[in-house]
Amino acid sequence: MPDGSWFLTRYDDLQAVYRDNKRFSSDKKVEFGAKYGEGTPLHRHHTTSLVFNDPPLHTRVRRLLAPAFTPRALKLLEHRFEALVARMLDKAAKNGGMDVIADFASALPVEIVGDMLAVPQEDRHLLRDWSLAILGALEPVLTPERDEQGTRAVTEFEAYLEKHITGWETRMASREAEDAYGDVLTGLIRGETGDKLTPAELVQNCIFLLNAGHETTTNLIGNGIAALLDWPGEKQRLIADPSLIKTAIEEFLRFESSNQLGNRRVVERVEIGGVTFEPGDLVTLCIGAANRDPAQFPDPDRLDVGRMPNRHLAFGAGIHACAGMSLARLEGQIAVQQLLARFPDFRATGKAVRGGRARFRGYLSFPIEFS
Repeated sequence: MPDGSWFLTRYDDLQAVYRDNKRFSSDKKVEFGAKYGEGTPLHRHHTTSLVFNDPPLHTRVRRLLAPAFTPRALKLLEHRFEALVARMLDKAAKNGGMDVIADFASALPVEIVGDMLAVPQEDRHLLRDWSLAILGALEPVLTPERDEQGTRAVTEFEAYLEKHITGWETRMASREAEDAYGDVLTGLIRGETGDKLTPAELVQNCIFLLNAGHETTTNLIGNGIAALLDWPGEKQRLIADPSLIKTAIEEFLRFESSNQLGNRRVVERVEIGGVTFEPGDLVTLCIGAANRDPAQFPDPDRLDVGRMPNRHLAFGAGIHACAGMSLARLEGQIAVQQLLARFPDFRATGKAVRGGRARFRGYLSFPIEFS
């Protein structure tokens, strides 16, 4: 690239980088110091959260989050999630349609993450706007507007969580804390024997949970529904054979990857794809391109809801593979399957609006109607 960094697009090259965390670092303190300014709210958040750190912090936080994403925890969640989707579709039926993003795809993960963090129902309307603003500041080009919006969102979310966590700790002490999905907030506060998050780490990783669990799942559901409308034959195929829903979700993740870009910094001299990288080199991983690599995926520009094998990189790989991938898959499967079962003839109406970002691919608005 003109700035001396490297841009990788081939599937095998991305796999090699993802699986070599010794020579490719996820720590962004240097890059984000230059981008946001040392000690700013955006720098404070992004350099403390799980995704932009190496072990040992990454290992500690991931271990504390793990109980929320076990098969047992997801099984307990499944019926609640099915009921939530059904209620949203009931409301949409009365209106004769809905905005796939505002009324469905973004509302679902906000409810789930809201439960994980024990956020009161009356406060959950705040979460999506905070998430969009914070993630918007990760775009390759940081405009003054994105900087201001992201800074304000982090500051407001920090203040909210500090008060919320203090209140939850009081309830824990009096044994009144209950009904949080997987008891995630309680687990993060208590930590493990001799291994607790600092107050700052706790707040920033609660913010991370919202951002990671919200944006990518919203895009998965929205992009999947849009793809089915673009490929009516595959839509009918999935309606005729609902057992394809699991492979269909994997194909949506490959075909329109929710997260398009990742980044690493070279720590030790290494060769990838015949090119030698030196310590300090910055590498951008183009997930969207790798997931359309014809060397890995036959006929890659065709949507195939039954595609197998489908070893896409939408969730990354290696130690930084998405911790919540099983939850995202479950949300996507239930949301799309129930929509097709209730309203198989849904169609687009009005104008869909793309998110307008490079790093995250999705829609801001996608209106549909039912007969």
